[in-house]
Amino acid sequence: MVSSKYFGLQGHALSRLQTALIVAPSFILFGYNQAGIGGLITEDDWVKTFPQIDTVHATAADKSQKSTLQGFVVAVFVIGALFGSLSCSYTGDRFGRRNVIFFAGICTLIGEILEATSFGFPQFIVGRVIVGLGVGQLSSLVPVWQSETSGAKNRGRHVVLDGLFICLGYVLESWIDLGFFEFHKGPATWRAPIAIACLFSLILVSSIYMFPESPRWLLMVNKNDQARENLAVLRGLPQDSEEVQSEIAGIELSLEVTANGGAKLSHLLKMGEDKLAYRFGLCILLQFYQQMSGSNLISVYAPILFQENLGLSSEISRVLSGGALTWKFLSSFLAFLAIDRFGRRAVFIVSGVGMSCCMIALAVATSFPTSNKSSQIAAGCFIYLYNTFVPIGFLGANFLYCTEVAPLRLRMAMSSISTANHWAWNFLVAMVTPVAIYSIGWQYYIVFATIAACIPVSVYFLFPETMGRNLEDIDLMFKQSPSAWATVQFEKKTRGVRLSQEFEDKAEIDGKLEHSEG
Repeated sequence: MVSSKYFGLQGHALSRLQTALIVAPSFILFGYNQAGIGGLITEDDWVKTFPQIDTVHATAADKSQKSTLQGFVVAVFVIGALFGSLSCSYTGDRFGRRNVIFFAGICTLIGEILEATSFGFPQFIVGRVIVGLGVGQLSSLVPVWQSETSGAKNRGRHVVLDGLFICLGYVLESWIDLGFFEFHKGPATWRAPIAIACLFSLILVSSIYMFPESPRWLLMVNKNDQARENLAVLRGLPQDSEEVQSEIAGIELSLEVTANGGAKLSHLLKMGEDKLAYRFGLCILLQFYQQMSGSNLISVYAPILFQENLGLSSEISRVLSGGALTWKFLSSFLAFLAIDRFGRRAVFIVSGVGMSCCMIALAVATSFPTSNKSSQIAAGCFIYLYNTFVPIGFLGANFLYCTEVAPLRLRMAMSSISTANHWAWNFLVAMVTPVAIYSIGWQYYIVFATIAACIPVSVYFLFPETMGRNLEDIDLMFKQSPSAWATVQFEKKTRGVRLSQEFEDKAEIDGKLEHSEG
């Protein structure tokens, strides 16, 4: 019988609605708010309201100082996001996935209202931090909730949608910014674009309790009956079906194994049988690559790159920036098609190679004077091409992989800390970029090219494939592999084998033997 809860939906239909009402608003808020200031800081009314960060009309003597402060205004959002994501290591397990997502939505709403109504620098900074606090929580928790409520077959596509919606947030902000820029004067040129984000916050907070809590979290807090009911609804199957019973047993087994090991936060720095330090290192490295290969540089500072780095007019810069981010959004569908077809390793490698090559080309093109029109055109083309490769592997797949490789009892902690690491590097890029563009110019791109070139090598040797395995099976794969270095090869040998089923069968046989001996 179909439950009257959750709109009377279950299975794939419920999952699609979850994506539309929770996942989409959460990550549109991520992209919209992160990119939101980068395109506004050259508006006339903006610089009148906040002259402290006016780099357009600044003299050569104080441009460096104002560039640093400008970077801080963009980056202060990241400070809030850093603390927001870190807080989830405690709140996500203590209060449940849905409650924290609701609180995060409230934070974004309050912060956006404070930003849009600012007449002074301090109020705007406070609003920016609060928005960041909410977005940081969403970026850490929503992928965990998704992975815990999705089946193994389409889990990749579900979580990679996060990146697609982040991109959509960038696109919406860029074109909305351009639309209000055409007013040329007045507060509407920057207040209205910020205020529009409130719509997505309202959708999120009004919808979250219409969807089921994570069955894995419910089992972790010993709410077994509700966990079984929720899992059955999410899979679109009866509660007593073999598939639901088997998945519940696998989750309970994973909880029992990690409980026996203690599953403390300090264990993330120890190798042990579960290879937690290795798994934690994979998450940290992946989020480092996501930021330090240049994706945030292009997304947030695209208008500035076109206007100040390439010497184009303010309006043309916004048009090209909107086009570049629209192209990035369209390219996100490549990841959606590839992630569960070619696997996680393949998309990371292809993305890394492409990003490195584009950054090298961008460095060469921008090394010429701005009077060289051919180099300007080439640089613009490579920004667009770069935006083809980023979403393939590093605009959702990185968040997905971190939730997949973490054991259940430490999934929230590992996800939140690795996401905080993402925000820490994001802060560095946001702070340094305005100054770096002004001081070292084209040489700045070489840093990102070098780091991106390390991605295919490290992924090939260190990152095992997780496609097609359920979360408990991935946990056992790490546990049973001979060593960290051998995990990639062990995964290849056991591909297609359900390790958790073998473990359950062995446990059942051992139990029968003990019973017969007794």
